[in-house]
Amino acid sequence: MKIALLSASSSIHSIRWANAFAERGHELHLISLPSHAKTNHLISEKVRLHFLPVPTLLGYYLNSIAFKKILREIKPDVMNAHYASGYGTLARFSGFSPYVLSVWGSDVYDFPYKSSLHKRIIRKNLLAADRICSTSKVMAEQVRFLCPEISRIEITPFGIDTGIFKPAFRNQQTNTITIGTVKTLAPKYGIDTLLHAFAYIKERMVKKDSPVNLRLMIVGGGPQERELKLLSEKLHISKNCTWIGKIPNHEVPKYLNQIDIYVALSRSESFGVAILEASACGLPVVVSDAGGLPEVVVNGVTGFVVRRESPEEAGEAIMRIVENTDLRESMGRKGVEHVKSLYDWQENVTVLERILQDRSKGV
Repeated sequence: MKIALLSASSSIHSIRWANAFAERGHELHLISLPSHAKTNHLISEKVRLHFLPVPTLLGYYLNSIAFKKILREIKPDVMNAHYASGYGTLARFSGFSPYVLSVWGSDVYDFPYKSSLHKRIIRKNLLAADRICSTSKVMAEQVRFLCPEISRIEITPFGIDTGIFKPAFRNQQTNTITIGTVKTLAPKYGIDTLLHAFAYIKERMVKKDSPVNLRLMIVGGGPQERELKLLSEKLHISKNCTWIGKIPNHEVPKYLNQIDIYVALSRSESFGVAILEASACGLPVVVSDAGGLPEVVVNGVTGFVVRRESPEEAGEAIMRIVENTDLRESMGRKGVEHVKSLYDWQENVTVLERILQDRSKGV
């Protein structure tokens, strides 16, 4: 199958899809704006890379002629655009069919609500596709809310490579428990809620005269870094916090395997890829009830789901895991089983592969 993948070549998610299809023997053409050219060293040599001439946001409109020319040259069996706003607009202008559109998150959660014009653009882009794909059920419902006319939406989870994300040896003799997260330091990800939850736990543990030493590891960079570090000082937990900063994607497993309990208290999430990565590494998880996060957690089995904006409820859930070694180990083990059964990357690639094959045949 000859596939035209219209997506940001700088995104690790785009790279993983492109590499997966190319490795399966498909002729994969990744077409991207030049402003999305970084991290190309991660792209397989089997992927054929094309850059459109106009960078920045205007490129989604001004690259139409150049994009059509590329499509005429490669003559793909099917086109798959990722992200309904920018690349979805360019895909619509091409008029190419068969065309599968994959929505990602902020393209359907945030972009349509910037103005009535933005909502009209998204609706047009969604309706122009022959098939819509979503990584989560909750995001599929958001698409239906924007476009009630769309009845069929395929669920294509963004799975985990369990050969990379897997449990590592842990020193069980230490009395230090590390609570951690791997997230961008931005308001939507609720790192401030995590800090308040950790302060709540620390106070409770001190009152209990617990022998457990608690550590909070925050992996990631972002616009809130200074603000959050100041908050940790205000909450008197700065000495317990380790700020790793932004890391490349290939180092994520290394840091996950330094964590004992993974926590994500986001205010908004389209899908819980980071949660699945943590579960695949054998970590019990505590997540907020935001967006697609509850979909990837078996509540009470692989972790706990708590109300967003509730540091006390999150703190209580984390403490249950901290204080119960058997529960911690059980949730970690069940998390690995859960990921392998439902979110294995190769199985998820097969799902999208079948959708693209069906569309290329007019099914």
